[in-house]
Parts: sequence; C-alpha cells; structure tokens
Amino acid sequence: MEVNKLTQERLDKLEKLKHLGINPYPYSYKNTVFSQAILKKYTYLTEGESTKDVYSIMGRIMTLRDMGKAAFSHLQDQEGKIQVYFREEDLKNYEVFRLLDIGDILGVKGHIFKTKKGEITIYAEEFTLLSKSLHPLPEKFHGLQDSEIRYRQRYVDLIANQEVKNIFLARSKIISTMREFLDKKGFTEVEIPTLQNIYGGANAKPFKTHINAWNLDLYLSISPELYLKKLIVGGYEKVYTIAKNFRNEGVDKTHNPEFTSMECYWSGADYNDMMSLTEDIYEYIAMKVLGTTDLEYQGTKISLKKPWKRMTMYEALIHYAKIDVEKLSDNEIYDLLDQNNIEYKLDLTSRGLAIALLFEELCEKNLIQPVFITDHPKETSPLCKLKRGNHDLIERFEPYINTWEIGNAYSELTDPILQRKLLEEQAERGRGGDEEAQQMDEDFLRSIEYGLPPTGGLGLGVDRMVMILTNAISIREVIFFPTMKPETN
Repeated sequence: MEVNKLTQERLDKLEKLKHLGINPYPYSYKNTVFSQAILKKYTYLTEGESTKDVYSIMGRIMTLRDMGKAAFSHLQDQEGKIQVYFREEDLKNYEVFRLLDIGDILGVKGHIFKTKKGEITIYAEEFTLLSKSLHPLPEKFHGLQDSEIRYRQRYVDLIANQEVKNIFLARSKIISTMREFLDKKGFTEVEIPTLQNIYGGANAKPFKTHINAWNLDLYLSISPELYLKKLIVGGYEKVYTIAKNFRNEGVDKTHNPEFTSMECYWSGADYNDMMSLTEDIYEYIAMKVLGTTDLEYQGTKISLKKPWKRMTMYEALIHYAKIDVEKLSDNEIYDLLDQNNIEYKLDLTSRGLAIALLFEELCEKNLIQPVFITDHPKETSPLCKLKRGNHDLIERFEPYINTWEIGNAYSELTDPILQRKLLEEQAERGRGGDEEAQQMDEDFLRSIEYGLPPTGGLGLGVDRMVMILTNAISIREVIFFPTMKPETN
C-alpha cells in the first residue's frame, strides 16, 4: 500500500479505534431503506418539523461539517445522498465520531426531520463504523474528471460521480428488459462456450489461449452464431444468448476488445422478420427504461419509434455518394476506392467487398436516424442466403443509429453444400494471410447436413445500445472495467 501523509493520518486513527475496542470492519449491518425513498416520502414536512419514524441506513461519508458538539454529514448509498445530523449528547460513542473521515462507511439509525434550511435529514440516534477508508477521495471527488483514473479505478469513479452509477443501473435494466422481451416472445436463453477449438460466426481476429491438460490451443469466442444454429438443428425454435465476445482488434469510442452482444435465432423466420424484431426490441426497451422512444444523443434528437427506414446498400450509395455501382465496372469501382483514399488489401479485394468499403467510408457518417441497410454484396458474408431475385446480393441487413452499426442479421444459409463451398473459400483466404477470415468448422457443417430449417438470425451490440439510451459518449463509459494497458510508474 502506498502511504502518504493523509493515508498515515487515517492509519493512526485506525489504531486509535482498535485501542478503543472498536472493530472498524464489522461483519454485517442491516439497513432498512435507501436514501431516495426517505427523500421522496417526507417532502411534505415543514421546516423544523420532526417525525417519530426511525430508519437504518448505510452509506459512505461524502461531506463532514464538525461544529464541536454536533456535526452534519452527507451519506451516499446506491441511490444518492442524504444528510445526517449527529449530536454529542445523544450518542454514546461520539469519541468514535471524532475519528471518522470522508470516505468512511457508516450505518446510521435515527428519525426523520426537516432542518430550518429545508433539508430532509436523519437525526442520528446511533451509528456504527462499517469500514474505515484508508485513502482520501480525490480532491475533487464530487466531480472526478480524469478519464484515465475513472476507467482504471471505477470504484472511485462510482463514488465520485452519481451519474456514472446511474448509467450502470440503467445498463442492468436494459439487459434485464431485453431478456424480458425475448422471454415473452418465446425465446429460450442458452449459453455457448467461451473457449472454442475453432472460432467462427464473424470476420474477426481472435484471441488465442492454451489448455495445458490437452496441450491444445483454444480461442476466445468471437461470436456465438455457429453454436446457436446447432441448437436450431437440434429442434429449438427460438434461442438467444447475451454473451461476451472477444475480438483482437482496435480500440476506440465504440470498440472494446471484450464486448457484450445479444444474438438470437428464430426457426421459420427470415431477415424481414428480424427487422421487425429489431424495431420491437429497441422500442420496448426504450419505453421501459426511458418512458419514451424519443431521446437526445449528444445534442442530436433521435426517434426509435417504428417503423424504421429501410434502404439497400446500393440505394444508400446512390443517395449519399451519388454512386450507382450497378453501372460501373470492377475497375471503375476500384478506382473510386483510390480516389476517395480508402485503404484496402489488393489481394483480398473483390467487387462486393469494394462496394462495401465504399458504403462504409462514404455513407455510414450520414446514418443518424434508425435505418436498416439491406441486401449487401454476397462476398460480405459466407453464412447468409442469396437474395431472392438477385444472386449477387445476400439477405443481410445492418441497423444503424447515430452513424453506428448496432447489429447484424441474415436470412441464414441452410444449404449445406453451398455452405461448405463458401467456408472453403474463407479458409483459403485465411491460408492467404487474411487473419479475419472464418475457419472451416467441420462440426458446424455436419450439423446443418442433418437439416437446418429456414432461420432468421440477429445480433445486437448491447454496449452500443446502452450508449445510445444513456447518452454516453464512449463505450468505456458503459463497461465497468474496459480493457486498458497496464499501469506504469
């Protein structure tokens, strides 16, 4: 433990407490209420009015104003802060109170009154020290701003910034509401393995690990897709999982190497059904969590109310970039990549992938309001059915909000012969050096050879959903402990 002058003062107080026979770290304390319930219940009190209602509350000391034989303090619990009044002649252990510091955790029992200044307050009849804090809170603990400290020491961030705590309370509600919606729709929640022999279900570079017992390399899951499809083969009609995915890629305000997604698969459905499901999920969660489908994200008003706009990728290129790719040759499309300074790997380029790159660079920045971008080039995924009426495209969509791709969905490919061919092409790309190419998964192929019914699949990014619904500017604001480099001296 790093010991400075302020920490040493607290260590000295700790020894004095022990000398008084006080256990500064007791085993339990039973609180009967949270702060906000008291504040809401007793708004009717007039200034100076007192009640006989007694409560026990547990919280951290955030302010401490000593007036000699009396003191005021604010205790902070999960929901917020409440003032407490301590009076020496009413407390048997006031000498303990004099050894308290901001940051210490207390249990307080007392009745409710409103001060002459109009603040609802607990009049302490007894108190118990529950944990002596050995480190002072940051100097500006009421508004800790240093993001490096905030993300590394989330526990301090949560103490210092109630709005941060509120974001994560909202995150929990968003996820539980997502489960509620899917359960009501008849989906069965399942789990898939995080450690996998073969990674698949997305084009992404994996994290690699090793199991000593078998002297075998394994991979952290980049997607639950292939396992969920196996369960559809096995006879489940609707399945979903809310799981961690791990992709060994870049880090920015919307990407973290470890992130949470919801993926669901629906037997008998296609990508049109999954579009409707996406709208319903977002609308249901927004109404439950926010009470409205209209929100403001970083100053931009966004409406989540269905129906969302639908636009093919080709239509988006015409509308936003004035490019009609159907009228262009392959070379003309590649020339457009160069003219717009879009980087690409020549050996991995195909017409379809080039079109997708043009869309990403020239169109995504315009997609503010919710929109489904549909009918992608067939080269963009080996796991999707060909578009009915145009076999150069696939029945795939990506929903966008605030320029972000927030999900991915297909009419799932169910033809095992074609699926094998497409995965073999992916494996060849991998042998050619493409680290994001999907691997050949013989067990998955064997499973759909037994028969995969028509199926719609959908994946939604949970972290980005939380960002949108809580107005969080970075993905690090909605992940308790984001991936960071190790601390250095």
